[in-house]
Amino acid sequence: MRRRELIGAVAASALLPLPSVLRAQPLFRLALTPVFLDNDAAVIERLRAALAAGMERDIDLVQRRTYQEITGALLDGSVDAAWVCGYPFLQHRGQLSLLGVPVWRGQPRYQSYLIASAGDAATGLADLRGGMHAFSDPDSNSGFLVTASDLARMGETPDSFFARTIFTWGHRNVVRAVAGGLVRSGSVDGYVWEALAAVEPDLVARTRVVSRSEWLGFPPFAARRGRMADADILSLQRALLGMDRTAAGREALDLLFLDRIAEPDVRLFDGIAARMAELGQAG
Repeated sequence: MRRRELIGAVAASALLPLPSVLRAQPLFRLALTPVFLDNDAAVIERLRAALAAGMERDIDLVQRRTYQEITGALLDGSVDAAWVCGYPFLQHRGQLSLLGVPVWRGQPRYQSYLIASAGDAATGLADLRGGMHAFSDPDSNSGFLVTASDLARMGETPDSFFARTIFTWGHRNVVRAVAGGLVRSGSVDGYVWEALAAVEPDLVARTRVVSRSEWLGFPPFAARRGRMADADILSLQRALLGMDRTAAGREALDLLFLDRIAEPDVRLFDGIAARMAELGQAG
């Protein structure tokens, strides 16, 4: 079944009630990082249904506008777990533990893309000096940290290098800002850019990749360190790691363009920690 057909079927099935065995369990709250699926209700519903079936209980997927809001909700207990970015995970490493890391195109890593309009002649970051630039979120690795640390290597900051910077609060919005000519360039999650190229090709065709970062740890699922032995957290982890072995999980992964969720390995985020250190931040 093609992705568009599957989305239509998922949207229709979202109106059906959950089995009573799932409704009878306490609600589990999982916060979602604001990646490309932020406005895709069908994708979110399929992910919710797959995890609810895997955990055999009802689950609420919580969305927030910023990484700070998501991380704050996780730390204060408003949500039980979250799909976070590697950057805020490392910012709060003493309080958080990993549950799993998505695998994309065969590895649990992704890249940050520096993009410009399709007709822009820039061949690297240095060529973009003096232009307007779009970041996704100040707590995003691919949407801020990578470019900020690249500039630090040049003895620059975003404010000194670009004429003006904006935060779009979403990777899809970075692509839209560049494609629409609102800004000259942008910092975006490479996974999101590639996924959008498949679902919104006309939008992405109005942009091009100027440069790519090294491979970095993919945004992981995490929970508070003190809850890692809780039955519901362990249940979520089993559901995540087993998604590729169920039909519902496979459908959700296909809509997300992911292969599976892998066992966590904190060493995946060493590259992000190194970039944080370049900005004088502990990782």
